[in-house]
Amino acid sequence: MKYNLVEMYVGEDVINAAVEVIKSKRYIKGPQSKAFEEEFANYIGAKHGVTTSSGTTALWLIYDALGIKNGAEFIAPSHTFIATVTPAMHMGAKPIFAEIDEKTYTLDPEDVRKKITDKTKAIVAVHLYGHPADVSPLKELAEEHDLYFIEDCAQAHGAMYHGEKIGKFGDAAAFSFFPSKVMTVAGDGGMVLTSNDEIGEMVRVLHDQGRREKYEHEYLGYNFRMSEILAAIGRAQLRHLDDWLNRRNEIAKIYSELLNDVVITPAVQDWARHAYYVYTIRAKNRDALREHLKKHEIATGLYYPIPVHLQPAVKNVVPPVKLPITEQIVSEILSLPMHPFMSDEDAEFIAKKVIEFYR
Repeated sequence: MKYNLVEMYVGEDVINAAVEVIKSKRYIKGPQSKAFEEEFANYIGAKHGVTTSSGTTALWLIYDALGIKNGAEFIAPSHTFIATVTPAMHMGAKPIFAEIDEKTYTLDPEDVRKKITDKTKAIVAVHLYGHPADVSPLKELAEEHDLYFIEDCAQAHGAMYHGEKIGKFGDAAAFSFFPSKVMTVAGDGGMVLTSNDEIGEMVRVLHDQGRREKYEHEYLGYNFRMSEILAAIGRAQLRHLDDWLNRRNEIAKIYSELLNDVVITPAVQDWARHAYYVYTIRAKNRDALREHLKKHEIATGLYYPIPVHLQPAVKNVVPPVKLPITEQIVSEILSLPMHPFMSDEDAEFIAKKVIEFYR
């Protein structure tokens, strides 16, 4: 495609960072991972960071460390990537799916309240597409019912809620650095953030085979570590993140000004800074629009056409649930190209092709 959906930054600083690690012959559990943990945690405003092998394993470690397993229930949105819930399901926990807000596509606190039972152990907020969930009412519900509050920040690096970066509000937060993300490590990678000393220590022990000492394993842990090469790349990418976020918002403004009367453009609450992981519209005749754009070499994405509660791997093992807002939205969503290396002219051309389809 001439207009790619996403593009990853590969500058000389990224290449040099990887080469230096290769030359160092220190490939795991070295200074790059430690520095990346500290720098990213400081950027977000959390006390502890633990690098992981993916965003999925970051969530897995959080669920394990918090005991979200063995029959426990946790409340999550269905409009998300399946990895929001599957790690806990592997450990015997059951997701209870709540409805989403029609504007932000994130958890609706009022529906969450209705889903809380004596078995509920956690609320999992997904900051979808880069827009923060409404943290305050969700966190208040968690505190009121003595539940853990977990943030899935896989799509929202640098997004803000009331002027503070998401990822610092929960008992723990999971980030992904997959190649399509707002910032990446040029492969699978993730991080757990927390300001709770006990949670941070347990996650660190679990992610390295359940040990503090080399040959003494206190817990049944995992090899969920990040390589030094990827950590070095992540450090280089982090230095550009704020500039990229500014550029993503500039591109989004161009799109929204041109498309606001044509399709449903992303809403941004006055308490939020959107990270625009993707620029997702809601469009009538979505599939035909997608074909029209493809003819003009414009890539598009569907995040996510099948909600998790209807996925074959999930729907037969959780109670049936009706989520009409979720199911309506997923039939209309379409993500347009969004990355900081687009020109204004690129965004204008793409928007004009959307307008052309409807005219």
